[in-house]
Amino acid sequence: MLDHPIATIENLRVEFQTKDGPVVGVEDVSFTVNPGETVCIVGESGSGKSVSSLSLMRLVEFGGGQISGGRLIFDRKGGEQIDLAKTDQALMRTIRGNEIGMIFQEPMTALNPVFTVGRQLTEGLRVHKGLSKDEATARALELLRQVRIPEPERRLKQYPHELSGGMRQRVVIAMALACEPRLLIADEPTTALDVTIQAEILALMDRLKRETGTAVMFITHDMAVVAQMADRVVVMFRGNKVEEGTVEEIFENPQHDYTKALLAAVPKLGEMTGKPFPEPMRLLGQKASDVVAIQGSDVPLLTVKNLVTRFPVKGGLLRRTVANVHAVEDLSFTLNKGRTLSLVGESGCGKSTAGRSILRLVEPMSGTIDLDGKDIMALDAGGLRDARLDMQMVFQDPFASLNPQMQLLDQVAEPMRNYGTHKGSALQDRVATLFDRVELPRSFMRRYPHELSGGQRQRVAIARALALNPKLIIADEAVSALDVSVQAQVLNLMMELQAELGISFLFISHDMAVVERVSHDVGVMYLGRIVEMGPRQAVFENPQHPYTQALMKAVPIADPRRRKSELDLNFKPIPSPIHPVGYEAAPSKYTEVTPGHFILTTDSGY
Repeated sequence: MLDHPIATIENLRVEFQTKDGPVVGVEDVSFTVNPGETVCIVGESGSGKSVSSLSLMRLVEFGGGQISGGRLIFDRKGGEQIDLAKTDQALMRTIRGNEIGMIFQEPMTALNPVFTVGRQLTEGLRVHKGLSKDEATARALELLRQVRIPEPERRLKQYPHELSGGMRQRVVIAMALACEPRLLIADEPTTALDVTIQAEILALMDRLKRETGTAVMFITHDMAVVAQMADRVVVMFRGNKVEEGTVEEIFENPQHDYTKALLAAVPKLGEMTGKPFPEPMRLLGQKASDVVAIQGSDVPLLTVKNLVTRFPVKGGLLRRTVANVHAVEDLSFTLNKGRTLSLVGESGCGKSTAGRSILRLVEPMSGTIDLDGKDIMALDAGGLRDARLDMQMVFQDPFASLNPQMQLLDQVAEPMRNYGTHKGSALQDRVATLFDRVELPRSFMRRYPHELSGGQRQRVAIARALALNPKLIIADEAVSALDVSVQAQVLNLMMELQAELGISFLFISHDMAVVERVSHDVGVMYLGRIVEMGPRQAVFENPQHPYTQALMKAVPIADPRRRKSELDLNFKPIPSPIHPVGYEAAPSKYTEVTPGHFILTTDSGY
């Protein structure tokens, strides 16, 4: 170990200029990162943790920020030390990507939509390392294999929009690791990933850190990830560092009240053992007696039978369909009024496509979808528009689902304007009430999406979904990008709304602890099929399918003394869902283990 740190942040202060005057993003933060060490920076969204990392990369200026105080000392490859706060942008271009790598939180904004994955992966290698085109392509393939992307040769030719969220994030990680940087800044790199891939990527980053001596600055709000990765932990709150210590000290003897609150908000797998119904999360200060279990009803709201969705793969000169991606294959389930059904599985298993197919945002090939007596598949465009009054969706990436040029007031009001449900001052009042509902200050109604943190944007998306009082909300990874305390509030909010308004949720997620928290019923998906389905208690306390068991095993534990090694994670590579035209999949057959608890007996490939 070298005696001096790779990066030293001293008294950093960052300000942003807004219409209402300067806003301090980071007030006064100091910490160091040593070679071969992982420093985790934790805190809620808006606490200034991402701003600190963007300052190190000197990218904060491009977002309207300004480093107004402090020093950022970086130890370069040649051994010289420079203050990044005073370095000119020309030298920063050499350092960025080459000596400091960065993994961003939202992969779709970090990738360029008009270039192929291969072009983006090889660009840094050719600029910084001077590799030839063939050498760079070979290295890119090797990187994609390292982050466990299936069929890497095909992926190099694809564009970012053709990959699922988890795949895109893996490409971003591969890009950051391409030039073997001395310091890797990872800003929430695994929030959008499912447990199995998250476990693997954490193990991968840990291995690379050990092999290359790279220092890692890991920004996250997931305390279980902190327990798995960190050597030291820095806790931030409202632009200041409130606590710093080794990972054992922080978990076993937290000193600051905020750190204690953060640890208390972490949903833990197994917390709901023995409880048949979900209950709103006990936020700090709530008495156990105030918490009500949500029973739901026995009346079906949504019935899906034999749903099949496939996407054509075109090729050849005439762009004929040469194969199909079997995204959803023979999917059937029933969701009752006022209840929550969760679909869980890895990225690419078809859970998001299933959600979109139900709303017919993606056209299914066959199957029946019945929503409260309406046959959704038989509706024409006008009928579908009316049916959407009853069903709404909250998407995974709130930045992509909000319009960057509209004020938030107009975005939440838009569905009501479209359907003419409220007008004039009644419309304003309804929007204000919705903002109160999702616990956002009313002053935010004048803001634009880029002025909010990720968690706040997701709450706006939920407010917009609630605007028309729908019967069904499909929440596609709605809380995966939120930090624990905000996640607890948003889930609490969703469950209170369910208790009050009787809304049914189809909850699509990969976070097993959250699913255990909110679900009445759980369906585990793998390669487009449900492999196990049943009441939450049955699936979580008695998982029967080998895939469900592997998923449960991959869930990170918020305890630094129970870290998982790479050897614990022996996942099978996911087979390709692409089959030639004319391929007929076997129908799904199930065995009932206990009443209502079913397991797929058709060969699922796992």
